[in-house]
Amino acid sequence: MTLGAVYRAGRGRLRRAGNESAAFDAGCLFRKAFGLDRQQRVLRAAEPAGPAQARRFFAMARERAAGRPLQYILGEWPFLGLVLEVGEGVLIPREETELLARTAAEMLAGEKAPLFADLCAGSGAVALGVASLVPGARAAALEKYPAALRYLKRNVARAGLAGVRAVEADVLDPAAAERMPALDGVFANPPYVRAGEIPGLQEEVRREPREALDGGPDGLRFYRAVARLWLPRLKPGGAAAVEVGDGQAGAVCRLFSEALEGISVRRDFSGVARVVAGRRRTASAGTARRGARQK
Repeated sequence: MTLGAVYRAGRGRLRRAGNESAAFDAGCLFRKAFGLDRQQRVLRAAEPAGPAQARRFFAMARERAAGRPLQYILGEWPFLGLVLEVGEGVLIPREETELLARTAAEMLAGEKAPLFADLCAGSGAVALGVASLVPGARAAALEKYPAALRYLKRNVARAGLAGVRAVEADVLDPAAAERMPALDGVFANPPYVRAGEIPGLQEEVRREPREALDGGPDGLRFYRAVARLWLPRLKPGGAAAVEVGDGQAGAVCRLFSEALEGISVRRDFSGVARVVAGRRRTASAGTARRGARQK
């Protein structure tokens, strides 16, 4: 078979399986198997395909047709100019989360060697993305689960950003927060899917670790922990930003309103309210707020 015929056969298999991005996915798998990008694939379409490479391509296409996430098959995925290692056991970095990382970086801009915590760090996308955008930034990327922690450690080593360290910790544990020094930033893309909605998610999303998706009965369990345990670790004026699910921004704003001022909501490329951000109240602002409540 020629290279072109191999690609078309794989693409066709994905289409028959109902894959709505068959051409893109087949192109990614083709590049993984043959080392050829789209332009090279087109220019060399009439050349014979290497049998071993073709077998690898078709094996990956079968996995994709069966619903295994593309990112897990490839073993890596881009995020803000970085390439992160991913696989079963860790949440796949998504384009929406780049908005969180960019928001966090903007909030830390101008700080000298800011120290921030990335809660529920997973692959390390947020910690590494922010650190890559903020020169001199230091990050503690906290992750509880062993499988995700392995990817986190590998990605930290791979990125070569000296200020980022992987920390094994449960962000719901008060002791984990108490061990942290005063922070310039607290950022998180926590689990926020309502537990009852998980069975209705797309099959390939359900293949991601449940612990990275399940936000409890109302999806807000981790935001309550952020408000109770982690926002108090911020210095006055320190930055906080979290990713939220569709329809959750209002509830998260209310949860954070006691600790933060200047709370804002940012929308993603689909128009969904995706990031809630604000700054730790100064002592004077907090005093004034308490006085107003006492009147």
